Order: sequence, then C-alpha cells, then structure tokens
Amino acid sequence: MSLTTMSSLNISLRDETFRQLRDIIYEKSGIFIPDNKKYFLENKLIRRIQEKNFNSFEDYLYLIRYGSNGNELSALFDLVTTNETFFFREPLQFDILFEYILPEISRSKGNNNFKIWSAACSTGEEPYTIVMIKSEKKPDMKIEVYASDISEGVISTAKKGIYYSYSVRNIPETYIKKYFKQNGQGFELDNAIKSSVRFLNINLTDEKKMRSMYDFDVIFCRNVLIYFDDKAKQKVVSLLYNSIRPGGYLITGSTESLHNVTRAFKPVVINKAIVYRRT
Repeated sequence: MSLTTMSSLNISLRDETFRQLRDIIYEKSGIFIPDNKKYFLENKLIRRIQEKNFNSFEDYLYLIRYGSNGNELSALFDLVTTNETFFFREPLQFDILFEYILPEISRSKGNNNFKIWSAACSTGEEPYTIVMIKSEKKPDMKIEVYASDISEGVISTAKKGIYYSYSVRNIPETYIKKYFKQNGQGFELDNAIKSSVRFLNINLTDEKKMRSMYDFDVIFCRNVLIYFDDKAKQKVVSLLYNSIRPGGYLITGSTESLHNVTRAFKPVVINKAIVYRRT
C-alpha cells in the first residue's frame, strides 16, 4: 500500500487514539508527547502502519496493546526518539572525565579501576568514544564500560560497529586510522574496541532493571532527559543516583540542567562545564 493509497483512505489519528498511544508510550518509557505534538506522532507512525498493512491507527493501537511480544513497542520507541549521535560529541566532557573526574575518584578509591555507564547510548558512539580515548590516553586505567538503550534496534546496530560519514566526521584522523577499517561506504570499528563495551537493553524508568545497575563511578546520561516530563525526569534521576557510588558523577548534556529536577547531586564546575557529583 502506497502513501498515496493511504491518503485516499483518509487515515488520520483521532484525538482519542492519540491519547491512548501517548499514554502507553509514557507508561512504558516515561517519554511524554504533549498534545501539541499529535502531528509528530501521526507523521512518525504513518509509514509503520503502511509497513504493517494496517488500515487505521486503531489497528496499530491494538497491536501495541495486545501484541504477544515487545518487539513492536521497541520499534515504537525508535520512532518517537531521535537516535542522533556521533563520535566525540561534546569533547570537553571527555577531557573532563579523563583529566579531572577519574583521577579524583582514583585518589579517593586508591586504585585505577572504574565502572562507567553510557545510559541511553543509542547506536554506541558515546561508549566507544570513551574506550578509544582510554586506550590512547590512559592505557593503565582499568575501565568497565556498560552501555544501554531502550531500543533493541539501536543496540543491535551498536554491536555491529559499522558507521557512516555523519557519525565519524569528528573523529581525529589518528583514531580513524588506528581503530577503523573501510567497509564499503562505512567504517567498521576494531573488534577489540567493540568487545570492550557491554550492551544492555534497559528502560531508565524500569525500577527492577535499574536496580541491577549499581556501584558506577560515572554515568553519562546526555540529551535524554528532554524526552521526559518533570515527574519522569525526577524518577529517572533518582534511579541514576542510586546507581552511582558515593563520590561518583553524573554527566548530562551540556545544555541540560538538574536545577529544577533534584538537589541530591552537587553541581561541580570544571573548565566552565557543569557535572553532578553524588556526595
């Protein structure tokens, strides 16, 4: 069925169906879609409905609500989130990690062993960046790197480790030559780097799964909180707090702030960037 054919059937997202879909997304993920973004959800779902050969948004709602597995729910999360990321994004934060935060934690712990979690890692560029920088600049450090996302689809892509021009555009040439090989139009990441990251499927609002993530020295949770309303933000940040060891750090996106979300973390300014320390 083509998009033209669908249009001729006058498929549209009714307000009640939108509210039900929106509520399911919120209940299952904490992602909030306000009323004025109804058009956004409608546009995102049209092609998916076409792929499923459904005749209405109600058919799709039925699948989400009563489907026998969570595959379609995962696909829905993919549609409503922006999995835009790239290597060496906000590089100042990586400098701060290796030059200030980890040395400080090392002095406190008395060793060079660390656990780092890239929460909502999308297609893996962030955790792989951490591993590459560690290999280049701090080879004596022992770092366990965990990475998680709500979407099995992006985790699968991350594990393959094949990236294209947009993702690799900020990687220094020395890193490209050392850690990647050309694979058609793409760049395939070195197996040693890929094997250094443990990928997990985790919904940041899932209390049971979040309890399995504990004793981390540093958690990256960048450009994620924008998808949550205030209540969900507070829940996610509280669960992340519990996952960080005392003296550990939470690193958010440079334009994000926890000012109106929690007072549990102490804001720390390093090189004009704000990071959050668990006291």
